[in-house]
Amino acid sequence: MKSLKWCTNCLSMSTRPRINFDERGWCNACVWMEQKKTLDWESRHRELNQLLDKHRHQDNGFDCLVPVSGGKDGSYVAYNLKHRYGMNPLAVTITPPLPLELGERNLRSFVESGYNHISINPDHEAMRVLNKIGLIEMGFPYYGWLIAIQSAVIRIAINFGIHLIFYGEDGEVEYGGSTETAKKPVYDVSYMKKIYLEGGYEKVLEKSKLPLESLYFFGFPSDAELDQSAISITHWSYFENWDPYRNYLTAKEHCGLKESESSNSGTFTNFSQNDQALYALHTYIMYLKFGFGRANQDASIEIRRGAMDRSQAINLVRLYDGQYPEEFLETYLDYYQMSQEEFSIALDRWANLDLFDKVNGYWTPKFSIS
Repeated sequence: MKSLKWCTNCLSMSTRPRINFDERGWCNACVWMEQKKTLDWESRHRELNQLLDKHRHQDNGFDCLVPVSGGKDGSYVAYNLKHRYGMNPLAVTITPPLPLELGERNLRSFVESGYNHISINPDHEAMRVLNKIGLIEMGFPYYGWLIAIQSAVIRIAINFGIHLIFYGEDGEVEYGGSTETAKKPVYDVSYMKKIYLEGGYEKVLEKSKLPLESLYFFGFPSDAELDQSAISITHWSYFENWDPYRNYLTAKEHCGLKESESSNSGTFTNFSQNDQALYALHTYIMYLKFGFGRANQDASIEIRRGAMDRSQAINLVRLYDGQYPEEFLETYLDYYQMSQEEFSIALDRWANLDLFDKVNGYWTPKFSIS
């Protein structure tokens, strides 16, 4: 508690993994925001064109692959690749374990706006088992799906002979984490496992004791397959200044994106992460672990893009952050096949006792955001 602090520009907390602060007290996400103002984007645009030209097909085959959920970011990337750069992207969705009706409608609208698209549905029981282990052992309630949005995507790329994969933003660079990819656009599977899967990939798969035939879409191709396929994995945010709200407006205008009628669980926004019920649980556990949740993340983004001042953001975080996703409780219990007591024990395991006390059955912060 004595060393707990917040970025003096946004609201990022010192508890965030891989975060650091400069002499002004600015977090690395805000430093990156500042650096982007003088970044040579023209040079990066040339890099993008060179990368696209290298992979552009002349035979009407797919030039690249874009993972999408029907949300703002994947839709924005796919739209730009197709309409701005004349590429022929294959859009791929790994169906989330507890999809929401709005997310399914948005995905259908995206596809109908003019894209070739594949939905992958990994073995349902394997997904459930991996997600439950992820909840208990990693504090990641959709860990199986987190694996598949990387491993299955690479498998599909290899199966279709596609050698270029575009994800949306590089969350580590944009939101305050590792800067390993800040100056290089392409990364590999080992980076995925270390950073995005937090080093728990082999442990979770081994603990699952699932048969190999159930794990096809959760297994990464062999090193030999990866070397032979020579796939380049990259983030669109390396090549263009990333703006989630701009992405939302583009997806809304061109891909039929609809926002929620009310604010989402744990935050004040309504236009992102509307595809699945487990995201609310993911951000609640993140709050228990680190003291910041979905509202803090959203408010910090709004500050960095100049749409909100810090005092407004603090008020919104105090109002919304850390809300227990009560509306999905029965859904979670049914999905994980747990009693409410077992589920509470699983959540309590991840509560940071330096930051929280349990009062009347709910975790209450000892700190006040400042």
